[in-house]
Amino acid sequence: MRKRHIPVAALLILAVIFMTSGIALASPNISSPKAVLIDADTGQVLYDKNAHVKAYPASTTKIMTAILALERGNLEDYVPISKKASYVSGSRIYLLEGEKVTLEQLLYALLLESGNDAAIAIAEHIGGSVEEFAVMMNDKAKQLGALNTHFTNPNGLPDPNHVTTAYDLAQIARYAMTIPAFKKIVDTTRYIMPETNMQDTRYLYNGNKLIKNTSYSYEGANGVKTGYTTAAGHCFVGSASKNGLQLITVILGENNSNRMWENTIKLLDYGFDNYKSVPLNKAGEVIREADVKGSSRKIKLVTEKAFHYDVLKGQSPEIERRTVLDGEIKAPVHPGERLGFLEYRIGEDVIGKIRLIADDTNQVQVMLSSIFSSKGDNNTLPYIWPVLLLVSAASVYIVLRQKRNKSKYFFRK
Repeated sequence: MRKRHIPVAALLILAVIFMTSGIALASPNISSPKAVLIDADTGQVLYDKNAHVKAYPASTTKIMTAILALERGNLEDYVPISKKASYVSGSRIYLLEGEKVTLEQLLYALLLESGNDAAIAIAEHIGGSVEEFAVMMNDKAKQLGALNTHFTNPNGLPDPNHVTTAYDLAQIARYAMTIPAFKKIVDTTRYIMPETNMQDTRYLYNGNKLIKNTSYSYEGANGVKTGYTTAAGHCFVGSASKNGLQLITVILGENNSNRMWENTIKLLDYGFDNYKSVPLNKAGEVIREADVKGSSRKIKLVTEKAFHYDVLKGQSPEIERRTVLDGEIKAPVHPGERLGFLEYRIGEDVIGKIRLIADDTNQVQVMLSSIFSSKGDNNTLPYIWPVLLLVSAASVYIVLRQKRNKSKYFFRK
């Protein structure tokens, strides 16, 4: 039986069709067991390999430690270095018990040199103890949607109960990169830690090869954190910005450090080369007007923030937009009050939700209208009394001032 061969011309035609259709020819070949690529602005997942499988995070844990330090601490505060912090194992900058260092200096030590001693000092300073700080870490993880994450310490040293996922770490890093001080620190290649009461000047260097002048340096790279233990393997959370996109990558459980960097670059190249950002709404964009119960005026509903969706280059999917209100809108309506959301769909899949808030340009009119046009609506009574009291106080003030002026005139005569 003769074999049928596909003509070369047909292969060329198929290749042209693929190239012009905008379909990515292939997803990146990532050898690491767990990986994810997301859009840092929206959280949209662009690549996923076992991204929801739990793993040890090693020192990428310190991203969360830094978040809590920046949100709850003062960078200028001096942090007492305990004996526990000075004797911790693993990577450290060799802080000494009783040494005087600021929280800012500890954060550079934490994120650049991956100091486990800095992590313990921060945890004790912010949480009172490592155990209490771990509770704070887990609470924050839940707030950020990292639902498969559980921390037991601030540095990532091995513990069977200290686990996360590639997806969760990406969400945590996504939030961290919105904090200006965090973003500045992780994009720093070298930091000079000044002389303290117990040690000379120290020079701290960032372990992130993407932002340094190395064979792995990457255009637009600006973060985030490395990690390694024997149990966790090589781990890395990366970030880069290019062509209007900010991307975050996570690699977990890689057994070869070179492959970790190579796979990170593959993920970033895949995202930047294959996706484009399609803006769907601007921040403060008026979406519609809505009736307000207890008022004769309508309220404008505007978007709380901008939103975009990443699509494969050359593709134009049909994106449906729906407005969903939280319920009946009742007066008074306050500026910025959340009243519903704008939902985006491709088919049956929800690709994003943006909060709708009350516009702040006509709130006074809506409130006054609700007060004076109300006909026996008890819901407006709490807002009528303050107005009446204000009017009464103003009337009393005017009367007293008039009497005072008359008395001055009488005595002058």
